[in-house]
Amino acid sequence: MPLQIGQPAPEFKSHDTEKNLIHLSDFKGRPVVLLFFPAAFTSTCTAELCSVRDEISLYNNVNAEVIGISVDMPYSLKKYKEEQKLNFTLLSDFNKTISTAYGCLYETFGGWMHGVSKRSAFVIDKEGIIKYVEVLEHAGELPDLATVKKVLENL
Repeated sequence: MPLQIGQPAPEFKSHDTEKNLIHLSDFKGRPVVLLFFPAAFTSTCTAELCSVRDEISLYNNVNAEVIGISVDMPYSLKKYKEEQKLNFTLLSDFNKTISTAYGCLYETFGGWMHGVSKRSAFVIDKEGIIKYVEVLEHAGELPDLATVKKVLENL
């Protein structure tokens, strides 16, 4: 079951595309947007993440840290980040611990793959409390990024 608005965001740690160990608590004191996505190099994921890339100033203006998370390996995510010129952090949830903690992991994806992140958006305030949750069941849908931005503006 996904987390609910008002709950503390579960702490996590994982590696980014440069193999740096990142903790959610590294961003305490500023809002965080977590964007879980099923797989790098796919059309819907690319459309979503590139739209965030193109509007990164809107997130920066409210001092928000954007973090994309998928179960892809860090090496794949690094290539993807470079090719798409993504200007925010991508984390590998290869061991599926973050997606599990946030309740956004498909048991079965595409009929045969197991343990793929559901496309999801979470906004976490500077105290670590969840202020927005959207967990999509259909990977072809996009999160409501306009609402994500409104939530951020009102923090």
